[in-house]
Amino acid sequence: MLQAKRKFISPDEYFTAEESAECKSEYYHGEVFAMTGASVNHNLITSNVIISLGNSLQNSSCLIFPSDIKVQMDKDFHYAYPDVSLVCGDIEYAENRNDIIANPSVIFEILSESTKDYDRGSKFTAYRNISSLKDYILIDQYSIFVEHFFKQDENEWGLKIFKNISDQFHIRSIDAVPLASVYKNIIVNSPLSVATDNGLQTTNNGHDYDNHT
Repeated sequence: MLQAKRKFISPDEYFTAEESAECKSEYYHGEVFAMTGASVNHNLITSNVIISLGNSLQNSSCLIFPSDIKVQMDKDFHYAYPDVSLVCGDIEYAENRNDIIANPSVIFEILSESTKDYDRGSKFTAYRNISSLKDYILIDQYSIFVEHFFKQDENEWGLKIFKNISDQFHIRSIDAVPLASVYKNIIVNSPLSVATDNGLQTTNNGHDYDNHT
């Protein structure tokens, strides 16, 4: 969740403040937006994505970054913390910085009620300013629902949607990512379900049972 602090500052002032801040903030055209804490599901999905990618990328040149790394979306105007970002090849940093990535290849965002419209709308528009970005994946934390946006050419993006625990999505140069690994141990909407090693487990009226369909 982002909360605006209504004060306009320069990018350099923002960078300086971030170095000693107790919480992270995103920067957009002079405004700073404080990031509040995330839910259990949000954190578990983030961990699951990092583990799944790590298993697939052990012998590749791609590097995985969690949400503590800033990404430059529009020089001097927009800086954000994706939930998970991936750089394939050498890292390119923002000018005069060694803590802001300028060339992510893949970005993952975990959707919440407060950020889902932003992540699908103006934030995705801003991410498309990054020429290196090839894949943008949105993961719903309340239901099994993944949106995979992929760059087809300079001005065109495609979209694939995945809604079944048995589905898997493919990121270029990376093995398939199964939804079962993304949603492992995640409780989703009623009837409450959790993906386990044995399939999709559903909680209904306080009782658990395994659903392998």
